[in-house]
Amino acid sequence: MISLDNLTISYGGWTLFDGISFMINPKDRIGLVGKNGAGKTTLLRVITGEQQPTEGAVSINSECSIGYLPQQMRVADTTTLVAETAKAFDEVLRIEAAIERLTSEIATRTDYESEEYAELIHRLNDANDRYHILGGDTREADIERTLLGLGFKRTDFERPTREFSGGWRMRIELAKLLLRRPSIFLLDEPTNHLDIESIQWLEEYLRNYNGAVLLISHDRAFLDNVTTRTIELSLGKVYDYKVPYSKFVELRRERREQQMAAYENQQRLIEKTEEFIEKFRYKPTKSNQVQSRIKQLEKIERIEVDEEDLSRLNIKFPPAPRSGQIVADIKGVGKAFDQKRVFAGAEFTIERGQKIALVGRNGEGKTTFARMLIGEIDATEGEIKLGANVNIGYYAQNQDDLMDGEFTVFDTLDRVAVGDIRTRLRDILGAFLFRGEDIDKKVKVLSGGERSRLAMARLMLEPYNLLILDEPTNHMDMRSKDILKSALQKYDGTVVVVSHDREFLDGLVDRIYEFRDGGVREYLGDIWYFLEKRKVESLQEIERKDRPAAQDRSSDAPTVGKLSYEQKKEQEKLLRKLRKAVESVEQELSIVEQEIAAYDKRFAEATEYNADDYAKYDALKLRYDQLMHEWEKASYELEITEQN
Repeated sequence: MISLDNLTISYGGWTLFDGISFMINPKDRIGLVGKNGAGKTTLLRVITGEQQPTEGAVSINSECSIGYLPQQMRVADTTTLVAETAKAFDEVLRIEAAIERLTSEIATRTDYESEEYAELIHRLNDANDRYHILGGDTREADIERTLLGLGFKRTDFERPTREFSGGWRMRIELAKLLLRRPSIFLLDEPTNHLDIESIQWLEEYLRNYNGAVLLISHDRAFLDNVTTRTIELSLGKVYDYKVPYSKFVELRRERREQQMAAYENQQRLIEKTEEFIEKFRYKPTKSNQVQSRIKQLEKIERIEVDEEDLSRLNIKFPPAPRSGQIVADIKGVGKAFDQKRVFAGAEFTIERGQKIALVGRNGEGKTTFARMLIGEIDATEGEIKLGANVNIGYYAQNQDDLMDGEFTVFDTLDRVAVGDIRTRLRDILGAFLFRGEDIDKKVKVLSGGERSRLAMARLMLEPYNLLILDEPTNHMDMRSKDILKSALQKYDGTVVVVSHDREFLDGLVDRIYEFRDGGVREYLGDIWYFLEKRKVESLQEIERKDRPAAQDRSSDAPTVGKLSYEQKKEQEKLLRKLRKAVESVEQELSIVEQEIAAYDKRFAEATEYNADDYAKYDALKLRYDQLMHEWEKASYELEITEQN
């Protein structure tokens, strides 16, 4: 479908790509990976024709259409959401007009046996086929399904596009791109402006899409769920792996080990050859051998290995000063802007050492709540009380106004760093992709992504005991995200993070607060538990919303809100399942408690220390803690379901 043949791109004396080649086949699902600056975005622009290679060519099948979503683009703001999205069907409208013309012309002709008439019939059939392929007869339903899938509400459909924020306007362009149904999608960081639910919807869409997908993303879970092939750009070369991202990481590690072994062998050979040349260069009896070794050295194709800076993995936050046990007490909190209510009834407590996530669709109040926690804006109702000795570090989505543009990158950190950490500023900056001359750049010339990474690096220097992070990973590559996640896992303070990155939240948080439909709901579990619950609950909500509407159209419609017989059966079935789960955990808890009690009695009477017994005792206590956590989740789930 698309063939890249010996592509080379050079800038002055520097080569970005050096004779790279690969094929993109129909229905391929390719993740394009590599370090920042490896040329991933440039490669997409070369495929679209926006940039020309220095050498080589891109060959595209004549029937192949390309849909390209760059990271940044201009978005129209002169019409409504639905009208703008409908522009995706420009080709459909042209085909519709052509079908009408052809049908009219065929109806007026009588030369049924002529070649011209046969040609008209052929063109009409082709037009009809193309019309159906592009979804012409279902376009209104497709527009609605796509906009709802990307997080828009029906009440948004007639809103002017100029009223939407930059992130939502990018979603409009993504919706138009999906609806055009090109032969291949080229997507550059498509999840940056999406919430968790929209990302899951997009994953499902791309998995089932009939065309090919080539995407750049720093979201591991998204890559794993969508792609089946990974192409790595490294040192101007491409490495093609027919596996998803996680498997690629394993294979790449093996390849790197082989490369390093070959590199070290070659370095030893070069070193010995150079020693021989130096030793016998001026001995006439060895001149032939010396010349032979010099030619041998010139012919060696030097092995290059992509540098990996492993030292930066040890970066961590300073120890958190001790705060009170209650870090923040949220009582009946709500927020409204003029007549628009964002959320209400938030009621929960944040305790010292907890790591929690705020999730939900964009516009439901996550960032608003984060700003209320730091005191930047006030609650419309209710009260937020911070505990004793709480010192907050805040990472905002937009960092442009929070740093002095006249300072250099290094100075920005140097002015707030204290103690031993000042000796590691270059390591910290390196972890967030500032290397070499980058550290001497002034903040005012940095891109938005660079400023965000610098702000996160600065946050790691001061001793806070409550970190509030609003979408901290949007502009980070996977290595930097790993470093940040590792540092947060080791951090002994309290963390509140707003994020849509499932892989980042996995293993980091154990409590989720979802902002949805004007309220806030607590989930006592990790991000995968939340996603599993929301999937079930979404189906139940669809049942509750759709069934009464269908019944209302019937002459004997039941009272609104009354469950149908089928719904009652489903709910009773679910309740039986949940009660059984609670009982099962309680039974195992009882057994473990008895075993722990038996060990307690044995230890009380023991006259000597037995290491095996204590190891088994510790394992039992660990199992007891795990079961208690499972029991809390199961009981909470049962309680919520019984209330519905």
